[in-house]
Amino acid sequence: MVEFEVVDLPETDHVETGETAPEFARPLVGEEYWTDVSLSDIDSPVALVFFPMDGAFPATYMWNEIRDREWGHGSSDHVTVVGVSVSTPYEHRTFIGERGMDYELFSDPSAAVGEAYGVVHDLDGMSGVREHRPAVFLLDDDRAVEYAWVAAEWPDFPDYDEVESRIDRL
Repeated sequence: MVEFEVVDLPETDHVETGETAPEFARPLVGEEYWTDVSLSDIDSPVALVFFPMDGAFPATYMWNEIRDREWGHGSSDHVTVVGVSVSTPYEHRTFIGERGMDYELFSDPSAAVGEAYGVVHDLDGMSGVREHRPAVFLLDDDRAVEYAWVAAEWPDFPDYDEVESRIDRL
């Protein structure tokens, strides 16, 4: 069994239910290529999933769970699921291939998108080395936040059943 310490993350002023999700444009990475895309160009409703850098245990766990539950496919095919992390497009392309994912991921190396959503924290307390904490925002056709969950500790994961229930209501 892998042992790790659970760490409380600092409080954050993240985007809340009822607010309009901040617009952004970043490279959106698929299995074969990437191109700059705006959030408003994504078919809505949207499940916007923030996660730590590719290859980190929480990223792998989250995307395996999302893939296995087929978010955005099957019964929840009316929602577009996209991820956001500080990883580069090259890292995302590798991660997508290794995980066998049918999802696209925004690359946010500067963490500016994460900052706008209030989900950035210093990695292991190292000043200036930032990553996204796990978070899920469900956005309607007008980018209004219908559901928001943001990790309060590391590691922490969304209640996947709750998110699926909220997706069904979009």
